[in-house]
Amino acid sequence: MKKSAAIQILTFFLFTIFSQSQTLYFPPISSTGTWETTDPATLGWCPERITNLYTFLEDENTKGFLLLKDGKIVLEQYFGTHTAQTLWYWASAGKTITSFLVGKAQEENLLNINDRTSIYLGTGWTNCTIPQENNITIKNQLTMTSGLDDGVADVDCTLPSCLDYLSDAGTRWAYHNAPYTLLDDVLQSATTVNLNTYTQLKLKNPTGMTGTWTTIDYNNVFFSTVRSMARFGLLIQGNGIWNGNQLINPNYFSEMVNTSQNLNKSYGYLWWLNGKPNYMLPTTQLIFPGSYAPDAPTDMIAGLGRDGQIVSISQSSGLVFIRMGEAPSSTGSVTTIFCNQIWQKINELDCNLAVINQERNKIAIVPNPATNSIAITNISSENYSIEIINVLGNSVLKVSNQNYIDTSKLASGIYMVLVRQGNQTQIKKLIKK
Repeated sequence: MKKSAAIQILTFFLFTIFSQSQTLYFPPISSTGTWETTDPATLGWCPERITNLYTFLEDENTKGFLLLKDGKIVLEQYFGTHTAQTLWYWASAGKTITSFLVGKAQEENLLNINDRTSIYLGTGWTNCTIPQENNITIKNQLTMTSGLDDGVADVDCTLPSCLDYLSDAGTRWAYHNAPYTLLDDVLQSATTVNLNTYTQLKLKNPTGMTGTWTTIDYNNVFFSTVRSMARFGLLIQGNGIWNGNQLINPNYFSEMVNTSQNLNKSYGYLWWLNGKPNYMLPTTQLIFPGSYAPDAPTDMIAGLGRDGQIVSISQSSGLVFIRMGEAPSSTGSVTTIFCNQIWQKINELDCNLAVINQERNKIAIVPNPATNSIAITNISSENYSIEIINVLGNSVLKVSNQNYIDTSKLASGIYMVLVRQGNQTQIKKLIKK
């Protein structure tokens, strides 16, 4: 006789909890308790390569970095005046906390992600017609598919006058901050408590995290220490289980960290997913082939925020890393590239591996900032294409098999330069004076 579906699910998750209790270490809930460490030498990591990693991070304006292996601290480094007690902003990496809290509210039957957003925000929360507005659900907010226009003057503005219709909900993926921010109002309406209180009850108390949501202009920004961000990363590495305590519904968790829609394969419920066939980026409607972090494990997921705030998790490698700081000097606001660069450095830590000069294979733009022309160097393929994209995601220049480009007619500003060689695409930031 076959087991019932309920028994099968229960058996699976009991096995998962038992397995994790054997492999993942969880630090004490109290912040005064000692967080166990692992000596990098036991992983075969070379001290000089760790130094190289720290030098790279410091050069890229990092404030704090922490790396866990199976829950234990392997690397922890702070730069400048930043310390283990310093609070720093998560920026959009904090979207992952909101995603977790929405799932918790659904588990408690306080909302359903398939509900119309207007049930919680009231009619007229957008500048759309009533039928257009009623098509927008909480799930659309979680997946960046609201259909609201992200080309408005202020993408952070949550006033109805800023939320214009562009396409039907679910038909267009666009990284639009305002519909996401309004998820916090949805949560507060559904739970009847403020965002900090709900975070304290459902996330901080069970894991020992600290931190607080702070309103800055239209945005709600989470501030915490590096170690608190690492606790959250460890919770996600454990499939939402903290030391045997299941903190979120397993079905929602699985949906959260897997492809959530067919438009951007690399996006879950406010999480960035690696190892997918293609990906999209903020401010553009282009679809890029391959993974956004090709040097990271294919199962890696990440919370990515402005100025390079990163929580990056790979269950297959047992690694979680946290990076907090100011905007990286080499990639600026393109946090996906910076995340991949850190994984490159982590991959090089193993003493048994020969370090390949990865810089040799990276394209470079000379000069940058540019005035009348640029040259693209280190192109290894005979057949390639180059495309320049402005901050609105519009393609402004395309060439093939030509690495010397006239930029005199480009307006001053910041651009993305895409170099496609076969199935690989490299992206660099260009500043035009």
